[in-house]
Amino acid sequence: MAEKEAPAAHRAVRPPHRADARRNYDALLAAAREAFAERGTDASLEEIARRAGVGIGTLYRNFPTRGHLLDSVYVSEVESLCRAAEEAAELPPWEALATWTRRFVAYVATKRALHEALNRDSEMFRSSRARIYEAGAPLYTRAQEAGEVRRDAGFDDMIRMVSGLTSASFVDEAQRERVLSIALSGLRHTS
Repeated sequence: MAEKEAPAAHRAVRPPHRADARRNYDALLAAAREAFAERGTDASLEEIARRAGVGIGTLYRNFPTRGHLLDSVYVSEVESLCRAAEEAAELPPWEALATWTRRFVAYVATKRALHEALNRDSEMFRSSRARIYEAGAPLYTRAQEAGEVRRDAGFDDMIRMVSGLTSASFVDEAQRERVLSIALSGLRHTS
């Protein structure tokens, strides 16, 4: 009998509270993130469990279906991106925005790896997008108010620009960083 998937809005799994179970959960998320980035969303669950240093039963106890694992990887990336905005907020305005934008690039890479498997019409996806905007937009506004960012571009413009850049192929990470730096310099306010 085919395994019945929960609706995507309800599939992300809550992390366990016990320290050892939480370590296994976190190790599985990290291993899945790497495996999905390398092999796509069809990466072997057995390989993910092996990379995490746990048995396949532990994987299934934490993530009953592949869909649960995919959604949980995505949600954990969104949470990490939101934490990065909180941490960057302590920096000067331009540095805060640039630091968070670089973290956003890493998020987009994970999102692209999961793109086909995510239900972009789900409540989970919509609420995650809203959380990203709530986390990043204040950094952008603060940089604009400080006179660091041009006034004729909005936060959504920046998000789309950076998302577009990340879809390109690059020779290496140094080239990706160079192109991102060029794009960010285009946002700077010039007198």
